[in-house]
Amino acid sequence: MEKFQSLLFLFFVLFLAQNINYSYQQSEETVYDEYYRINFTFVTGPESIVFDCRDEGPYVGVSDGRILKWQGPKLVWKEFAIPSPFRNRKLCDGSTNPNLEPICGRPLGLKFNTATCHLYIADAYFGLLEVGPNGGVAKQIATSAEGVPFRFTNGLDIDTNTGMVYFTDSSTLFQRRNVDALIRSPFDRSGRLLQYNPYTKRTSLIYRGLVFPNGVALSKNNSFLLVAESGRMRVLRFNLEGEEQGHDPKVFAQLSRVPDNIKRNEKGEFWVALNTGRTGRIVTDAPDPIGIKYDVEGNVLQQLDGKGGFTFNSISEVKEFNGRLYIGSVIKPYLSILNA
Repeated sequence: MEKFQSLLFLFFVLFLAQNINYSYQQSEETVYDEYYRINFTFVTGPESIVFDCRDEGPYVGVSDGRILKWQGPKLVWKEFAIPSPFRNRKLCDGSTNPNLEPICGRPLGLKFNTATCHLYIADAYFGLLEVGPNGGVAKQIATSAEGVPFRFTNGLDIDTNTGMVYFTDSSTLFQRRNVDALIRSPFDRSGRLLQYNPYTKRTSLIYRGLVFPNGVALSKNNSFLLVAESGRMRVLRFNLEGEEQGHDPKVFAQLSRVPDNIKRNEKGEFWVALNTGRTGRIVTDAPDPIGIKYDVEGNVLQQLDGKGGFTFNSISEVKEFNGRLYIGSVIKPYLSILNA
């Protein structure tokens, strides 16, 4: 079983290697009756999706390192934040080149702290960042833990009662752009789950030895944390309270596809995004799950079907908000929206 999962993960990495250097607009296909998309100009890859304290947005991080905010059909996308004061606009704006990401930045996990309205950003190269409610240049607040620098900052979530930020460093060896290195070493176990304390300004280690830890989501009462361990195609549960606090995590869900981001809805349920690992269409009637919704016990409540097409063949996140599903991707030049 583990060998089969390893082969599937390797195929997923090969898929990323083929697609990380470009994004494409396929011919129109009907996936759902009430489906529409918000396109981008030049940039690609709305990897994560958030709404601010006034429910405005969505905000997304894209391929050229910027955070963009949707202003509506008339004003379209507007720049909200950039990851560094040293970012070269002439070089970076509009870029889809992964080799420029260390210079331009690549925002992945996003989350607004509803108590402060500040946006926290897990940038794959610049580490953990924070920007105020008016946007601008983000402040770098954490770049290492226990003396070990972050190499691939990825998913995050915030306990709005305490302000604690939980996030993943997917690898201490490889950067996001080094897909070829991931292919050569698909069993890198250097991934870490971390916690940032905004009062002490310190970052502490919660757990090490993870295989490509990815998305992070707290439970509604903040008593436990879910982490997508992409390299082992599973979701782990870390208890933050009670007798099991500090113990090894338990398997919350074992999956048949590679999980990416995890998002909790207002009811306390979790959407786990699944990357299909395919470049073409599925010609059979086989199920094509691109997202699974779970309750707090790990029971499946709903499966979102990609229907075998190009539209949903690379999915990074499913965000449920105000009766809609906002579907992100690390390579697509659009943000997809469905009725929930």
